[in-house]
Amino acid sequence: MIERYTLPEMGAIWTDENRFQRWLDVEMAVCEVHADMGTIPRDAVEKIRRLASFSADRIREIERITRHDVIAFTTALAETIGPESRFIHYGLTSSDVVDTANAMLMRDAAALILEDLDRLGRVLHRRALEFKHTPMAGRTHGVHAEPTTFGLVLALFYADNERNKERLRRAIDLIGYGKISGAVGTFSHLDPEVEERVCEKLALKPAPISTQVIQRDRYAEYLSTLAIVASSMEKIALEVRHLQRTEVREAEEPFSVGQKGSSAMPHKRNPVTSEQICGLARVVRANAQAAFENIALWHERDISHSSVERVIVPDSCILTDYLIHKTEWLIDGLAVYPARMRANLEAMGGVTSSGQLLVELTARGVTREDAYSMVQPLAMKVWDEGASFHEIVMNDERIAEFLSDEELEELFDLERQLRNVDRIFERVFKE
Repeated sequence: MIERYTLPEMGAIWTDENRFQRWLDVEMAVCEVHADMGTIPRDAVEKIRRLASFSADRIREIERITRHDVIAFTTALAETIGPESRFIHYGLTSSDVVDTANAMLMRDAAALILEDLDRLGRVLHRRALEFKHTPMAGRTHGVHAEPTTFGLVLALFYADNERNKERLRRAIDLIGYGKISGAVGTFSHLDPEVEERVCEKLALKPAPISTQVIQRDRYAEYLSTLAIVASSMEKIALEVRHLQRTEVREAEEPFSVGQKGSSAMPHKRNPVTSEQICGLARVVRANAQAAFENIALWHERDISHSSVERVIVPDSCILTDYLIHKTEWLIDGLAVYPARMRANLEAMGGVTSSGQLLVELTARGVTREDAYSMVQPLAMKVWDEGASFHEIVMNDERIAEFLSDEELEELFDLERQLRNVDRIFERVFKE
């Protein structure tokens, strides 16, 4: 079984130290482009590169006075560089640095989440194959419908996961834009070529047009993608919660030695991880809503979005990463009870074959309305009297006029109803 989540690389992306490092990466890229274009001396850039360093504590100390994070950052850099620090932030506005750095941070975070989804996909694939032909009751409205297999349930989650990977690739592409266009996006201090060259150095694309900020519809779509990913994790966890109910008990999340389910009831084995996944997915979705509110800003910008993004962007990335790890752990160690699945499927005496009977009667010339009126009353006896649908159908004289005992037995055969499972797997897994 995989290890529980320990917050490795994702948390490191969103530390102050890494954020400031990305700011420095942007500043250095701008300095190098200036040197290449002859705007500032090459030896000054070499000295800046050699001496530039920062202390996050010192930046925070300065910010308490300036109440401006980027000014605090450049002031702290100047303390380590000396006179050549005048070339730092040359021709820039704060958002040139912050938004371009944000693009790199969000790209790095999405790349980690994509790796997470790859690992989850492998677990889902393996377990889907394991239960490919394990029959269970398909349910609509929470009520038995027709037979399916647990492998198909997991294959569906795998297909969801593949779409999420594609969404995330699009999000990486969408967010991978920088801007070095100045206070209102007009390049009043720098030539657009500077932006183009800086973005190339940072493996970003230049925003075709911007104001003082990168437009926040990009952020909203990025966070919406994370919300969809989180919702997919909830979809998996919710299925486990339903299957773990005592009355169902077809699957169960891992329950470790020494784990306790209740302070009052020693017998309890609750789906606590699944419930945690469902709960935290709501937070990621709520953050996406906040991102929508950030799209509309006053004129060329205000800062109503800034404080919000300091919370929702790192939190959504960290939470989504966490939820995928939890879901991978959940599926990897999921206890599955095929015998219970079979018993539940057969609990109503084969009533889940009523659709097969309906179709076969219409194939024999009975109108659909008449066939329905023949089959439904027999099925209702199962609900009302606890009778066996199989036995009732085999003894019904009206149905016997159209179908022999052998033909009826074939209708109740699970292999007939699940005969296309292999073909579905071929579609999903491209086998």
